[in-house]
Amino acid sequence: QVSLVEAGGGLVQPGHSLSLSCSNYGFSLNYYAIYWFRQASGQEREAVSCISSNAGGSANTWYVDSVKGRYTLSRNNTKNSIYLRIDNLKPEDTATFYCATDTMTNCRPMMRDTAMNYWGQGTQVTVSS
Repeated sequence: QVSLVEAGGGLVQPGHSLSLSCSNYGFSLNYYAIYWFRQASGQEREAVSCISSNAGGSANTWYVDSVKGRYTLSRNNTKNSIYLRIDNLKPEDTATFYCATDTMTNCRPMMRDTAMNYWGQGTQVTVSS
């Protein structure tokens, strides 16, 4: 189901930074873990990060090894939004980025797109000189 909304993608140069956002119409995301997937052209959709609900006080995050140190998740409950900041952008970051949720509180040990209940439309990130 397409329910979430991503924003912030665009054409950026390698080494620069970009911040993506994920929000929702109608209901709060504050109780849900939010996942970010990316899908490069011709490739399968890949889970890259997850942030748990922080309704209990603080959120836990997970990042696939290949993006650790460059991808940073945060969330703002007042704005009902989740943010993914990508630093030191690399050509391999070029992909459509999707946010999604399985409507569970915590991040799953295995980040399967088939487990997600709600998706955004995607936002395109293109890293090129």
